[in-house]
Amino acid sequence: MSERFNKLQRVVIKIGSSSLTGANAENLSPVAVDTLVDAVATLRKRDIDVVIVSSGAIAAGISPLGLSARPKDLATQQAAAAVGQGLLIHRYTESLARHSLIGSQVLITIEDIVRRSHYRNVKQTLDRLLQLGVVPVINENDSVGTQEIRFGDNDRIAALISHLVGADLLLIITDVDGLYDAAPKEEGAKLISEVTDFESIANIRIGSNSRIGSGGMASKIEAARIASVGGISTVMTSLPNAAKALQGENVGTFFRGSSKKQPSRLLWLAHASTISGQLHIDQGAATALREKGVSLLAAGVTKVLGDFNAGDAIEIVAPNGEIIARGLVGFDSSEIPQMLGKTTRVLKEEFGAEFERELVHRDDLVML
Repeated sequence: MSERFNKLQRVVIKIGSSSLTGANAENLSPVAVDTLVDAVATLRKRDIDVVIVSSGAIAAGISPLGLSARPKDLATQQAAAAVGQGLLIHRYTESLARHSLIGSQVLITIEDIVRRSHYRNVKQTLDRLLQLGVVPVINENDSVGTQEIRFGDNDRIAALISHLVGADLLLIITDVDGLYDAAPKEEGAKLISEVTDFESIANIRIGSNSRIGSGGMASKIEAARIASVGGISTVMTSLPNAAKALQGENVGTFFRGSSKKQPSRLLWLAHASTISGQLHIDQGAATALREKGVSLLAAGVTKVLGDFNAGDAIEIVAPNGEIIARGLVGFDSSEIPQMLGKTTRVLKEEFGAEFERELVHRDDLVML
């Protein structure tokens, strides 16, 4: 681990609500923020770029509003987030200033990640902030979300941000010191120090001790898996161990990044894209996609579902109902029914040369 960590250039750190506020959400903890920022400052002294993905806005707003626990209804969650976001970024700004570092608040929604045009804009902003030596502090914009604030979004956002900024490492700080082979409080539970194959931990029993965060261990493992597909390693550990982890010491759980790295475009398709419809295909097309890595042609498509435009992300469904791929479709949904089952030669003869092409090109397709 230490050899790899000596070559770090860019790190994304995700910290959960309970690590910042305490188990009972009694208040945003200045000590916790300072502990994290001290570790960040150590990285910046080594000229390593750092992006923080911070939960805690809702939790930070609980005490000032006189609430006794995390609210369950959306309106009160949004109100707590609106109060807590200001408190959260103010505390980060003060703490970073101790090290003459500048922080910036970057509020994003799921839409900013799942829509490709928004995704590019977020990337441009973060790249420029990092060029200027700023430490971006990212949080999901819970105060204006138009849908229910979902389970573990900041974990997934952190993994996707890692891809987006080209990070070398994702550090997930949680309220336990790593992944255990059973619930951590169970007698005999053992820390798993390294994961090289996610299948090897598929059957472990996961428990969550967090009372105020929206995530859980499952969402953190999923975040590590998403990072791994992009060749990014992940360390999961507790806040007291964060500095040691970033120095390459053997603390927490290390998830090794895959050596077969997918392009960011395909990672976006697989993990962040908004799906606008489906193309159902026959068995021959399903086999060809799986075994030959070819494009999807109209000849193998049996049904189209949804209302979408050319360039939208769609799912590709095998005859047994399994979703086997995602891709960017080359035609509007209104154009496709007349094309079903026809070869490109026939399409050219019937509709013109502009129809002599793939429904989904292999460069715009990712198998799931």
